[in-house]
Amino acid sequence: MLMRAAVLTEFGAALEIREVDIADPGPGEVRVRIKASGVCGSDIKALDGKSPVVRQLPFVLGHESAGIVESTGAGVTGVRPGDHVIIAMNGACGRCRNCGGGRFHLCGGPARTAAIMGTMRDGTTRIKVDGADAKTMIGIGSFAEYAVVNEPMCVKIDRRAPFDTMCLLACGVVTGVGAVLNVAGVTPGSSVLVVGCGGVGLNVVQGAALAGATTIIGADVAESKLKLAGEFGATHTILSTDLPRQVGEIVRGGVDYAFDVTGVPSVLGDAFASTQPGGTTVMVGSPPQGRPLTIEPGLLFASRRLMGTQGGDAAPLRDLPMLAEQYLRGRLDLDRLVSERVPLEDVNEAIRHVREGAVARSVIVFD
Repeated sequence: MLMRAAVLTEFGAALEIREVDIADPGPGEVRVRIKASGVCGSDIKALDGKSPVVRQLPFVLGHESAGIVESTGAGVTGVRPGDHVIIAMNGACGRCRNCGGGRFHLCGGPARTAAIMGTMRDGTTRIKVDGADAKTMIGIGSFAEYAVVNEPMCVKIDRRAPFDTMCLLACGVVTGVGAVLNVAGVTPGSSVLVVGCGGVGLNVVQGAALAGATTIIGADVAESKLKLAGEFGATHTILSTDLPRQVGEIVRGGVDYAFDVTGVPSVLGDAFASTQPGGTTVMVGSPPQGRPLTIEPGLLFASRRLMGTQGGDAAPLRDLPMLAEQYLRGRLDLDRLVSERVPLEDVNEAIRHVREGAVARSVIVFD
């Protein structure tokens, strides 16, 4: 079947809107008609040739998505044509050691491992560009009209929920809220620092509010992002210059929890130094490879914890429906996260806006 897709044919260059071929779903696979796809920083990192899992071109980017099941392969029982679904980043197998221990985000099953590298379980792809196989972003490739994915990646959602906000749950929202609820375990009445108030950081702020934190400090170098942080639940905002000092002026001795969403090692060190003894720091942003982190050992000695997270350590079948329900009940603000909605033809313009930091989230929408 032919479809339109935004194809990466040269690192650093604009994506090309091409007509490509997408195959029928194989056993255990689902073909989804994409209705909306967010433009994520991970896609831009891949576009620039900085992703360790994107090396072979042509390639179809996009992974933060939602749509309608169009067809299913043999053996699929969890979804059927017409179902509304979010495509989860993590399609856990449910059978490996990590899944057995409830660590679904660390699934080591063959389908999950293959998807990370952009292929289906058997190592093949379902998209061809001019006859050549094209891999897809973490096995999805949602900058396209359709995507073929493994069944466990399809999470059914309420038909009342709009696709242009539900797509955000797949990555930016579950990463931010999950870092708060699943990883740090923020407690009611606690104090929280969020460094980096872009799309994911705003969801850390929202997660902290959901968890009942009473002091939520948003920190960034852009005043426009701090304004948004205040709208999403931050009780205080600071332009980052000297984080430990600035935070100490708001919460004497430091915060209970700090979240670095920038991915900059030096910023992570400052966030860690902004916590009180016994505090917890979570690295949410993806750091560059090969860059060391420097922290004062004495700070760590005072029972402080430094943790990492991968996609909010989410269990998609549990977390995504829960977040969708929070949205429908008015407890999670997704509408204001969407700064713009653009057709596929304007994907490069949307990417430019994300690079400039002019938007919380750009969403590609399909008729």
